[in-house]
Amino acid sequence: MGSLPQTVVLASAVLSLAAGAGAAGQEAATPGKFYRVVDGKADARTYDGFRRYHAGCDRCHGPDGVGSTFAPSLVSRLPDIEAFRRAVLNGRADGGSVMKGFAGDPNFAPYVDEIYAYLQARTDGSLGRGRPGRLQP
Repeated sequence: MGSLPQTVVLASAVLSLAAGAGAAGQEAATPGKFYRVVDGKADARTYDGFRRYHAGCDRCHGPDGVGSTFAPSLVSRLPDIEAFRRAVLNGRADGGSVMKGFAGDPNFAPYVDEIYAYLQARTDGSLGRGRPGRLQP
């Protein structure tokens, strides 16, 4: 049998490894990122963005932000947050393509950053297509 000091050292090593594994699974939000995804599960903000996106944006920009015949993909070329906010709230006209603004729409205007979080997670490959799982608080 080992001595007490050896047992303490072994226990400390096991706990350190377990803590390191837990930290890897608990990815913290990265600067410049509006989302947090761990093991394919989205934080509340990103999950709400998924719901809001699919309540209206998908009609033009396609399921999961992949684009359609008349609106561009948002996951292949997501603008920065400021440009995204301007386009969603004020609308946008680009040649023959026109998007109305949603500044007066209570279902979208307050949730622009949530929608962006979802699309940013899709763009980065942190979320796949379809409904994401939800992180538990």
